Amino acid sequence: MLDDALLKILVCPADRGPLLLVDLNDGELLYNPRLRRAYRIEDGIPVLLIDEARDVDDDEHARLTERTRPADPQ
Repeated sequence: MLDDALLKILVCPADRGPLLLVDLNDGELLYNPRLRRAYRIEDGIPVLLIDEARDVDDDEHARLTERTRPADPQ
């Protein structure tokens, strides 16, 4: 799990907006619902590279937004 202090400062590298932390059965990821892009977290380290993000379709978008909490809880 990512540290709350780190989550407060993380932003999407594409639009500089906040990310959502998604708890999955097999780990976590950071999600930008505006661009529908998902960033993986490897060994507790977010991989915030635009080229490494993956696109999310409508069905997955709905599932992810149901399982999220803001990366910046303010």
